[in-house]
Parts: sequence; C-alpha cells; structure tokens
Amino acid sequence: MEYKNIAATIYLKDGRAVKGPNDFTPDGDVFETAKIFNDCGVDKIFIFDLSDDDDEHELNLQTIKNLNRNLEIKVCAGGNIRRFEDIKKIFYAGCLQVILNGSKPNSFELAKEASKRFGKDRILVSVKNVNFIFKNSEAMEEHFHEMLALDKKMLDALENITAIPSIVAVEDYNLEEFVDILKRDSVRGITGRFVTESAQEIMLLKTRLSEYGIHMVNFASSLQWRDLKKNSDGMVPVIVQDYRTDEVLMLAYMNEEAFLCTISSGQMTYFSRSRQEIWRKGETSGHIQYVKSLTADCDFDTILAKVSQIGAACHTGNASCFFHSIVKKEYLEKNPLKVFEEVYGIIMNRKQFPKEGSYTNYLFEKGLDKILKKIGEENTEIIIAAKNPDPEEMKYEISDYIYHLMVLMAERGITWEDITQELSQR
Repeated sequence: MEYKNIAATIYLKDGRAVKGPNDFTPDGDVFETAKIFNDCGVDKIFIFDLSDDDDEHELNLQTIKNLNRNLEIKVCAGGNIRRFEDIKKIFYAGCLQVILNGSKPNSFELAKEASKRFGKDRILVSVKNVNFIFKNSEAMEEHFHEMLALDKKMLDALENITAIPSIVAVEDYNLEEFVDILKRDSVRGITGRFVTESAQEIMLLKTRLSEYGIHMVNFASSLQWRDLKKNSDGMVPVIVQDYRTDEVLMLAYMNEEAFLCTISSGQMTYFSRSRQEIWRKGETSGHIQYVKSLTADCDFDTILAKVSQIGAACHTGNASCFFHSIVKKEYLEKNPLKVFEEVYGIIMNRKQFPKEGSYTNYLFEKGLDKILKKIGEENTEIIIAAKNPDPEEMKYEISDYIYHLMVLMAERGITWEDITQELSQR
C-alpha cells in the first residue's frame, strides 16, 4: 500500500516568505519555517517563486538553494518558469522535482523536454481546472509524475480523465475532510495553509489519520513500554543527542505516558520528577526536540534519542546541559567529518581574517586562476603517486589535493553540506 503525504507550501517574494500568491504579507523567517517543516513530519515542501522579473527570479532561486543546504526532505519548486533553462536552474538549486503551471500555454512542451532529459518522476504540474488535463490527457502519464490539484472540487473529474495521482490543496484543518480525500486511490497527499498553522502537530495528525486506516509515514514503535526495564520510580532514563553532530544534549526521564506521547507526536516528551507532571520539551520555551530516532540499549533499561534540537537544550540557555568540565585529555581528532569541517573552518577564517605569512591567504590573494593551477598540479601528483607501489606518497598527495580543493570551495562559497547533499541525491 502506498504511503499518503502531507506537503507544506512556501511562497517566495523578493527572497522572503509571504502568505500566498495574492498576499505578499511577510510570513516569518523562511529558513526557520523550512527547518520546522523538515523536522515536524512534513513529507514534501512545495516552493513557489512569485518573482516578476529575472533579477527577482535569481534572488528567489538563491534562497531556494540556501534552503536546500539544510533540508533533508523532498523539495519541489515552481513559478516563473518560462523556458527549459529555468527548469535546470531549479534542479541546480537542489530541488528533486519541478512543478509546472498548467495554466501556462508552454507548460506541456516544457514537460515533454524536461521529462525526456530528467525523467518524468521529477516533473509535476499544478492545475486549477480540468482544461489542461483534458487537452493533454493522452500524453499526461508519459510526461508527469504527479499533479497539484488547487481545487478539491476537481477530484471527481480528474479521476475520470487521468490516472496521475494528486496532491490536493485543502486550506482549513478539517480531519473528517482529510480522511475523505486521502481515502481516494487517486490522491497521494494533501497540502494547504493548515500545515503552516499547525506544523508542530503534523505527526500527531498523521497518527490520527493512521487510526482511520490511512497509510502515513509516522512512528510505529518496534518495542512496547512493557518491553523496557524501569527504574525504582517506574521510569526509563533517556540520553538525548543531536542527530547531526552526535553531541549529547541532556538526560531526562520517561514514564509510559511520556513514551507514548513522544511516539504519537514526534516530539520528545518527558516526565518531570521535580514537578511530577508530563512535559513536552519546548512547549513553553519553543526549544522543541523533534524525534529522529529512539533506540534501546542492550539491557532495555535506557533509551538513546537522536533529535533535531530547536534552540537550546539546556534551561540555562546553553546548547547542551553538559558544559562543566571535570577532566580533559587532548587528542588528535580523526573523525573524517569533523576534520573536514575543522580544516574548512580554518580556511574560511583565513579568508575573512587574513594572516600574514599564511599560504592560504597567498592563494586567495593570487585569485581563482592560481587556485585552479594548484589543483591541476596536485591532481597530476596523485596520478604519479598512484603508480608507486608504496601508498604513503599517494595519501600525502591526496591530502594536498583535498586541501586545495577546499580553498577552491571557500573561494566559490561551496560548503561540505552542499557536496554531501548533492552526493546523497545521486
């Protein structure tokens, strides 16, 4: 059975989020909004570029690119697509799919070219009425993967014309209506203003929809509360880590109610021993912890939670509760990610704050051509070293090459997150 989706929508005007295509009222910080969508259980984000000219179009594309650097869920963008080059720019900005406007006369020709070049699974179309579908019904399934139906009243007609599944725009939160729509075989998901207004409750909505037999991407625990070993207070300690950095953020406790609330809501919920009550992390401070994974230890008496932390984990305002040093032994960092990030950070620091006698600053001062020349030289050195049976020289030359590559990345404003995101999509 296919999973049903809940999609969020972001409208961009002048590089900032606005409330809608006809309402340019600012709608909060677009990066914070996208981060919440990424973590709260939303399955896909639609981004619409509302630009009026090429300069604004480029500004919005840059915002989309910056958003995609930190998003892990599927992003589909559209708006102001007039030529095939605009489609390529959306993909180059990190989006997995593009959405064409069914009311524009050249959309079908663009879809034919784009589906041939990139595959139809990356091409969507938004429709306000059935005219576009009716006119192109014979070839729709060949070039489009999915439709965004902007009017739910079209569903009956769409089902009679095409087998392409729809994401349906439904503005207001109405659980009964959601159930009726999502139970249709032709419907793949829903979107609308209700997602923005109730983003923190999306996982809870998915839990409720699941109770109606709708197949949603939400948490289903492999262990029951009875499978865990409790302490003398009937609780289980929870060690909380940042899912990206593995930094230990805090230690808290769960009883059964907190455990079940955590799974159903997708937000870390604990039992406060001092207040003797259930508390959802961040319900007053806004410093929410969105669940990424829960794992029991070998004895089933401790839970390890990996979370996306919004704000600070500690009530003192510190990122982590663990900040009082007791003893510390210096060591050489060998974690590849941390080493790459640390070296890249030093290179960026040299670029921003030049240091006399620094070779890195020498490269920046000489400019792009000098950096490219050094990369070419180091690349040749790797090839020569690879012919040597002793691997030590090759390791040395690869390290030189990666360093110069990072200088080039810093020069062009490319981060390791950009690279890892691109690799993860291949």
